[in-house]
Amino acid sequence: MHIIKRNGEMAVFDPEKIHHAVTMAFLYDADGAARPDSNSTSASVREKAAAITQNVVDTLEHRAHDGTVPIEDAQDQVELALMRAGEHKVARDYVLYRERRARERLSAKADATADRKAHIRVTNENGDVVPLDYDKMKTVIQQACQNWDWQVDSEPVLAATEKLLYDGITVNELLKAPILATRPLIEKNFRYSFVAARFLLDQIRLEAYGDVPQEDMEHLYADYFKGYIQKGIAIGRLDPRLHDFDLDVIGSALVAERDWIFQYQGLQILYDRYLIHDNERRIELPQAMWMRVAMGLALNETVDRDEWAIRFYQVLSTFKFVCSTPTLFNSGTTHPQLSSCFLTTVPDDLEGIFDAVKENALLSKFSGGLGNDWTPVRAMGSWIKGTNGQSQGVVPFLKVVNDTAVAVNQGGKRKGAVCAYLETWHMDIEEFLELRKNTGDDRRRTHDMNTANWIPDLFMERVESNAMWTLFSPNEAPDLHELTGKAFKTRYEQYEQMADEGKMTQFKRLPAVELWRKMLTMLFETGHPWITFKDPCNIRSPQRHAGVVHSSNLCTEITLNSSDSETAVCNLGSVNLLAHIISNPVVYTHGDEAVREEWSRSDLRTEITGKEALQHIDMNMLGDTVKTAMRMLDNVIDVNFYPTVKARNANLRHRAVGLGVMGFADALHKLRIPMDCNAAVVFADVAQEAISLFAIESSADLATLRGSYDSFHGSDWSHGILPVDTIRRLQDERGVDIAVDTHGAIHPDFWERVRNKVKTGMRNSNCMAIAPTATISNIVGVSQGIDPVYQNLYVKSNLSGEFTVIDNHLMDDLERLDLWDAVMVNDLKYFDGSVSVIDRVPQELQRLYATAFDVDAIWLIKMAAHRQKWVDQSISLNLYMASPSGKKIDDLYRHAWRMGLKTTYYLRTLGASSAEKSTITNDKLNAVSGIVNACAIDDPSCEACQ
Repeated sequence: MHIIKRNGEMAVFDPEKIHHAVTMAFLYDADGAARPDSNSTSASVREKAAAITQNVVDTLEHRAHDGTVPIEDAQDQVELALMRAGEHKVARDYVLYRERRARERLSAKADATADRKAHIRVTNENGDVVPLDYDKMKTVIQQACQNWDWQVDSEPVLAATEKLLYDGITVNELLKAPILATRPLIEKNFRYSFVAARFLLDQIRLEAYGDVPQEDMEHLYADYFKGYIQKGIAIGRLDPRLHDFDLDVIGSALVAERDWIFQYQGLQILYDRYLIHDNERRIELPQAMWMRVAMGLALNETVDRDEWAIRFYQVLSTFKFVCSTPTLFNSGTTHPQLSSCFLTTVPDDLEGIFDAVKENALLSKFSGGLGNDWTPVRAMGSWIKGTNGQSQGVVPFLKVVNDTAVAVNQGGKRKGAVCAYLETWHMDIEEFLELRKNTGDDRRRTHDMNTANWIPDLFMERVESNAMWTLFSPNEAPDLHELTGKAFKTRYEQYEQMADEGKMTQFKRLPAVELWRKMLTMLFETGHPWITFKDPCNIRSPQRHAGVVHSSNLCTEITLNSSDSETAVCNLGSVNLLAHIISNPVVYTHGDEAVREEWSRSDLRTEITGKEALQHIDMNMLGDTVKTAMRMLDNVIDVNFYPTVKARNANLRHRAVGLGVMGFADALHKLRIPMDCNAAVVFADVAQEAISLFAIESSADLATLRGSYDSFHGSDWSHGILPVDTIRRLQDERGVDIAVDTHGAIHPDFWERVRNKVKTGMRNSNCMAIAPTATISNIVGVSQGIDPVYQNLYVKSNLSGEFTVIDNHLMDDLERLDLWDAVMVNDLKYFDGSVSVIDRVPQELQRLYATAFDVDAIWLIKMAAHRQKWVDQSISLNLYMASPSGKKIDDLYRHAWRMGLKTTYYLRTLGASSAEKSTITNDKLNAVSGIVNACAIDDPSCEACQ
């Protein structure tokens, strides 16, 4: 084995040098001073040094696949071995010593590199070669590392940038160099993410406008914007109607300093996939993108159109609310397909099946996510009247759908995304469960699409009572598809009796528990099919009079009626909850003096009342945000481009929208509330109640201005029935109580006012749905949807590359306690981003910053159930399990059903997403070696996730 020195030379590996380094670490501190009561002859020191040396040597021999080890890697392993041995103080001093030696080497190199800097030349776009303006580059880097409320060390960025320079470097490469230099530093300090974003912003600005400093954009943005609109229209990318706005007024509303609030990952995602370009050259700056989206959504405003566009822009550009990805992609363009989700029902005939496949392709082309209801299609072995042959069942057609999704990859922007749903009584259900397996006949496998079980309550009741279950083919039991609740039970039992009497050609009996176990086994092994519940989706639907909910969507949060004549459509966006949180609100008054509640940053809040939770939400701001957001979502319906007639007719008739939420975990961190306590449940309940109140009232107000949706009469709304009222209806259907308190924290008078409003009209048949928000939350820089934090430090891989993700709240707290250092970074890497086993971290912070796998998933279900009572559609709910077992998974999903949840999404387990343990810090992006693909948090094929 050989060591690779810092200068690239090779030397034979000598374990004695490792032993010497470890011994010196025990004898001397970071400044070289001898530790008290330590000497080289001490038996304790000798034994510890020998044991640690052996561990390091064993590790290096295991890792040195090509027989070589970089010297930095060897030193990293010494750090890890010291930490694993519990010698945290020694390890910390060793780290500090390495950092001091690194600074000394850097200083020694300064003179040697000065001459090289003087001879570096830059190649401009026109081919001219000019000397590098080193002082300008240094100033740009130093300024990027300073903010009004924080600053980070610019020297590591400068040093790493210099290593990337070479004579003849192009302007584009020169702009990228500091970005590449900064990315590995994000793991040490999250503020470097803002620094890297500023460098990327320089690159975007040069492409879109020219070589001007960001500070000048305060005065130049308006002029640039007018030219951008004109150019975008000229090249056929922007809607010509944008020119009808008062571009002087619109341009003057742009706020250049909001470009600074992006973190690197968010801005890189915008650059790669959202900003409009002309032959791969971006012509759109970030604030122009927000305004382009706002103007596109204001196109049909007949009064004060400019003012509404500006109002939409203010909400978007301040990250209070963000529309879903299709809207951000296409609003204001010549192809404004802005809707997020489409739900289709596939009929039981060949022409209808392939019409459905064609519809999938058309919807996917323009960035739609699809949910297909396949229950009507007859099972394998069923008689085909026209040919007198036997059907091959659902599975072969699903293979075609799978390949179509791969072929039509959403306009080349991201993978096609579709989910197939099948009811549990369908004869093909057992083969359906195995579609995602990696074994078996590959012609009957769908590796690229998602699948979900659509489970009636009767099946769960049979599971609970350990009874038998009967499978049927839908051509013999067609009405089961259209029945729910008690009506479904009555008819299903009639079919079972008919089967007993020999009146059914195809049926199969098996224990319900056996089928349930197979469902959960496949869910654990393959991640599919997801568990969703038919009856809660229908019994609690405000649109029961207009049809049946036959499936959910790609991410299981949309629950709209679909049929062979209507393709359900939903238009999504999410409120950033973190932006509406007040940490220390005024909670009472004493005389004329307002008194604030204060608590120590180290105190956790595990109990909180609903009234106290309300005090932490800026209700005025939230009300304004939701009102504006609902108007934007409603506008989507009218300006939208519809790929199919069935989608257009359904969307204009029912006008469903789905207002969601993101940044929930960040809000809890800000309020010092752990996720595994009653306070988190109460806050989830109250926050969703507030959003629900404002969303419903906003839709009712819009109905006063614009009229109700066509199918309003006969809906729950028309009878003054609100989502929270339907909990009782579900209880009555099941005959058992649902353990969710239906009382709210907001004064009943406010709800009564809303109830009276909705009786007279609603603009939207459905108002709320909580989506995963994976990409838009990355753009904003907050936690995804309602999920707990996945890990406190990890590398996420998505279509825009690999990004170090670090919990800034945790880092702030550890900095405050003087615990944030290189050793802590290495600890977080070693323990997969979890602080629960890092002894130096106080217990209250271990609990507050518990990761998704540290939190018992029962708490996630409790919070979701208390949200669900306020939500008229559903919730995309990921569940996490560190140590899964059959019993635990069974208990978890039974609990979800008992608490009245409509749907669940992915089941995440640690075994599917474990990371390599490493502390390499060799200026590579992947300094945190364990890369977690996007699918470890969200579905990479999901329209809302990518």
